[in-house]
Amino acid sequence: MTYRRFAVYYTPSDAGLAGFGAKWLGWDIAAGRSVPQPSPAGLPAPLAGITAGARPYGFHATLKPPFRLAPGQTAEMLDATLARLAEQMPPHPVEGLRPARLGGFLALVPQGETAPLNGLAAMIVETLDSFRAPPDEAELARRRASRLSPAQETLLARWGYPYVMGEFRFHMTLTGHLPGAHLPAVEAVLTRELAGVLPARVAIDGLSLVGEDAGGRFHLLRRHPLTL
Repeated sequence: MTYRRFAVYYTPSDAGLAGFGAKWLGWDIAAGRSVPQPSPAGLPAPLAGITAGARPYGFHATLKPPFRLAPGQTAEMLDATLARLAEQMPPHPVEGLRPARLGGFLALVPQGETAPLNGLAAMIVETLDSFRAPPDEAELARRRASRLSPAQETLLARWGYPYVMGEFRFHMTLTGHLPGAHLPAVEAVLTRELAGVLPARVAIDGLSLVGEDAGGRFHLLRRHPLTL
């Protein structure tokens, strides 16, 4: 399969959490296939619509945002570099995850200290930057339509994405952007459905190379455990 963009994700090694995310979103990024979604009671709209914006990306946390390969770079070279990085880094423990509202969507966010995660993401963004082709004018216009702050505009110009480095926030997206009136009900359902699924503690224990197919769906290509 040919991939038009690549990214570095965290994808959970916990089978229960990974399985929940795949079913909730309707896309199993590891298997590269659609899966039937549940129909939990209490939602203000069908789950397929609630999750439409998040579905193509799969259940994940972004560490290096999607990018096209620069001339002269290959997926094999990117994967080899990512493997070497993973060998040099230890797992990062997190004091659990919780559902939260981030603007107009819902995601799982870490509890406790997040500075080590922020540093991990910043290091990956910087170290792999030579693999990234600059965004084209259409991509820049799409990002700027979100009314970026001056800091975000600077990050977009330097790193090709406005929500990295100081603007980064680790999160695992579970919905698309929702009407404000829908957020409380969806958050309540998510909290209920996640009971017994969320591990008490989570380790950010791997770097996942993912690729975007021609239809816009992301696939897990290889997961490199953090092994130091």
